[in-house]
Amino acid sequence: MAAHSEKVGRRRPERGRRKKSKRYPTYLAPPKVSEEKMKRLSTSSNNNDRSMVRSEVLDYENCDLFSGEWVPNPEGPYYTNMTCNAIQEHQNCMRFGRPDEGFLKWKWKPDSCELPLFDPDQFLELVRGKSLAFVGDSVARNHMQSLICLLSRAVYPLDLSDATDQNKRYEYTDYNFNISMFWAPYLVKTEKTNPNDVTRPFKLFLDEFDENWTTKIQDFDYVIISAGHWFFRPTYFYLNDRLIGCLYCPEDNVSHLTSFFSYRRAFRTAFRAINDANNPNGVTFLRTFAPSHFEGGPWDKGGDCVRTRPFKRKEAVLEDYSLEMYMIQLEELRIAQKAGRRNGLKIRLFDATKPMSLRPDGHPSKYGHWPVENVTSVSDCVHWCLPGPIDSWNDFLQELMKREIQNDR
Repeated sequence: MAAHSEKVGRRRPERGRRKKSKRYPTYLAPPKVSEEKMKRLSTSSNNNDRSMVRSEVLDYENCDLFSGEWVPNPEGPYYTNMTCNAIQEHQNCMRFGRPDEGFLKWKWKPDSCELPLFDPDQFLELVRGKSLAFVGDSVARNHMQSLICLLSRAVYPLDLSDATDQNKRYEYTDYNFNISMFWAPYLVKTEKTNPNDVTRPFKLFLDEFDENWTTKIQDFDYVIISAGHWFFRPTYFYLNDRLIGCLYCPEDNVSHLTSFFSYRRAFRTAFRAINDANNPNGVTFLRTFAPSHFEGGPWDKGGDCVRTRPFKRKEAVLEDYSLEMYMIQLEELRIAQKAGRRNGLKIRLFDATKPMSLRPDGHPSKYGHWPVENVTSVSDCVHWCLPGPIDSWNDFLQELMKREIQNDR
């Protein structure tokens, strides 16, 4: 494959002999669910209740696209780091020397039907005259960049973004189609405790809209909303403009709450914003939590993701914090769908959790940068290599759009 042949300049070795750790502020170690709670979650009655939640929010008469397994696909990948210029450095695994290519040779196979591979020409016809928004964090951006790379086999977009802005906008002028990315890692209104340092705790106003995106989505045809790993960072929680708790804060006089508390509240507020936007002609997809795959320790204590093939279904069980985050999303989606139906709104499930829990092989690990002498770098087991398993999300997206069009006929 040509991806390995990219020419890069000779690297200048770093000076200095002391071995130091590279700062990695993107997310903190997720919480452990207590043993008592895990026992309660694993009871048969609770599992049945939670299984019912998923079946209720799936909301399609067609087969469940998201229950299945990864099967070999020798034809992949469909672009490389040589053919697509939308790949960010920290996801450019081939450029930075990942030696194996097997992780690129798989596709998702649902249990009860076929999932067609992404077809750029077909997709562009589906979205002719339409608009698509991604709302979320760097994994949402990861998804958007995968889509742009897959579409690059047919056409490149016009980039209308400000290079210094986390928000992005692209236009496919020949198709009157545009893609936007709204940076909203917490989905709700936030404030920095230190305006010049994003590694410091944020204030989360859990009952207030993030107007960066909530004031702009009303006219979009498709909106994909997601959030995840930022909720493990130190944060202060506000309701009714009053401090009511925190996560990992040093104060003793503030209630210490969990990331599950803020995650549920944030999605409840985000869905309220979507319902308030009242766009009966649009479709909102909840793209569910994509688990990380650190093994051998947490991210800051040597944890890594070095596997080179997917898990089989029986080799991995969704559990602990990933299960809890996933179920919070499904439960809040069910509430939002019920409210939205009264106004004819369409809020759908885009279940990335089940397929991606089986892809420990798809993360950059240490192949998102060049090694630096005397610096211990942290492995990235949260984001996804491009090309890589995240490309399958656009197989899902294409099929979900086709189903919506068929339902509207």
